[in-house]
Amino acid sequence: MTHLNVAICQAAPVPLAVGDGIAKAVRLAREAVEGGAQLMAFGETFLGGYPLWLDEAPGAALWDHPGTRALHRILLEQAVVANDERLLPLQELCDESGAVISIGAHERLRNSLTNTQLLFRPGEDPLPHRKLVPTHGERLIWMRGDGSTLNVHQAEWGKVGNLICWEHWMPLARAAMHNLGESVHVAAWPSVRDSYAIASRHYAMEGRCFVLAAGLVQAKDDLFEGLERIGGDAAARELIEAIPGEVLNKGGSLIAAPDATVVAQAGEGEETMTATLDLSAIAEGLAALDTDGHYSRPDVFELTVDTLARDGLAWKRGDA
Repeated sequence: MTHLNVAICQAAPVPLAVGDGIAKAVRLAREAVEGGAQLMAFGETFLGGYPLWLDEAPGAALWDHPGTRALHRILLEQAVVANDERLLPLQELCDESGAVISIGAHERLRNSLTNTQLLFRPGEDPLPHRKLVPTHGERLIWMRGDGSTLNVHQAEWGKVGNLICWEHWMPLARAAMHNLGESVHVAAWPSVRDSYAIASRHYAMEGRCFVLAAGLVQAKDDLFEGLERIGGDAAARELIEAIPGEVLNKGGSLIAAPDATVVAQAGEGEETMTATLDLSAIAEGLAALDTDGHYSRPDVFELTVDTLARDGLAWKRGDA
């Protein structure tokens, strides 16, 4: 297979109300599949919405802020978990169509949250990637991921993997993913501003792969609507009201080719952007640059990647 039909679903999430967000994602993904898409990408934490208040609401980082505490509780209550039955419609869509779907979510691990990009693929369990380092204020919400979720899915047309937001400025994370041999990489962002577009195009050039840089469209009013859908909370509403401005995530999604050229570029509103990728461009680009092969120096540089899951404890029991 030399050509691949892809789509970026640049859409507004349903913040906080994860069940409603899943329903919207299924509808958009089904429309993309019916249009011929074989691979679809949604932006960072589409399921649950990006936590805009961390950067935008004055006082959100203050110790014991009532609104921050309330929103954290809501995220924990709403977050997806392993084998979450609410996600079955996305899995069923992949199973029946043969398509692959990458979508961001707040995931609950025991009593903590991770920023997770889930890769749904036909006939297999979803493949998670958990953000290795939450960025700046995000550390108030998300724990760190580990090397066990640096991975790719082998599809019939090639390999696809995910990184999230500022992971694209982690050189060793990029090197690890390039070693896995992606044909297509999903770069999940809250919105694809100029510097994020540069990082996505650089990744395509460095990794000799196509990059789907997927962003969200999210406004302050979306937060209010999502909050009301789950029954509301006075402290959470007060914190959201303190956010200045209206539209805070503005899309800007793009698709980059292995030579860093822009194949397609979205605007600032909701849209599903599609493209047909000529995968033969990958091998042609490797003639000049293979950062994991002939353009590397393994005699000078060596990278060790620990892919063990790090739960922080190990239960040891004696013989019965």
